[in-house]
Amino acid sequence: MFGKRADGVKVKDLQIIDKAMSYFMPMRIDAVNLYEQVVNCELLDKFILEERKRSGIHYSYTEIMMAACIRMLYERPKTNRFITNCVVYQRKYIAISISIMNKLTDDGEEITLKMFFTGRESLAEIKKIFEDEVAKNVKPDAEVHGTTKTAGFLCKLPSWLFKFAMACLRFGDNHGLLPRKLLDVSPFHTSVYMADLKSIHLDALFHHLYNFGNTTIFGTMGKVYYTPVCDREGNTKVQKSLKMKFSLDERVCNGLYYSNSLKVLAKYLEEPELLTHPLPEPELTGKALKKKQKADKKKAKKEAKKAKKEGK
Repeated sequence: MFGKRADGVKVKDLQIIDKAMSYFMPMRIDAVNLYEQVVNCELLDKFILEERKRSGIHYSYTEIMMAACIRMLYERPKTNRFITNCVVYQRKYIAISISIMNKLTDDGEEITLKMFFTGRESLAEIKKIFEDEVAKNVKPDAEVHGTTKTAGFLCKLPSWLFKFAMACLRFGDNHGLLPRKLLDVSPFHTSVYMADLKSIHLDALFHHLYNFGNTTIFGTMGKVYYTPVCDREGNTKVQKSLKMKFSLDERVCNGLYYSNSLKVLAKYLEEPELLTHPLPEPELTGKALKKKQKADKKKAKKEAKKAKKEGK
């Protein structure tokens, strides 16, 4: 409340136009910009083949796209901001929401997963987190994912009570009253919402941003296609490609920052080998260092107390 949230920290050092933008365009859908990224699949295929030979691990396009987005969010933190009630916040974590089908048939159930990352993970670590989450939720006896469980509870309510509950949730969200546990299961409170349309043989599309929640980026990946391309020497060849399409909330940062951030994303898609190594933890100084030392001291004290209790 009063500008404090469980999932973000209020940004104070904003330029005048950046602060005013959310008042000019108070709704997220008002401020959407659309961007298309053509991905050279031949570069991805080459990397996937080399990694399979080197390590025996087979990476999918989805995992590489996810890893590229996560690394961009970490290196370009303004893209991981969001706006609620006309206030700009820096998200406290990196989260990816993605919808999957438990089976590719008309009666298949759509399951929404939400995963958390530091942004420093390697591609292999991201793959494991994603595969573990999928495995837990697609098997017949799987425990219902928190996101689906929460939605299922709301859907059981009568229509008038469902509307009232949503009104309460919107009010609580706008005033920072929603608890972290509820925010953690909400797919609409995430850094990036992704959809792999390639898996259902559709081309990429520009998806709307949700006014509920605080998702700043929605990205879709489409099916593979073949198109003629021309190099600088005038030589033409057929290239295997796919498109990624992004809907972006333009209020969180200016056009130049977004442009440079999308160039970082393109770099990782052209050179996915850069994603195979984790990034080192940043060196902490000042308040951040003191906060970590205090947390480590508290944790050590708690563990010592627990060990002493078990020893008795």
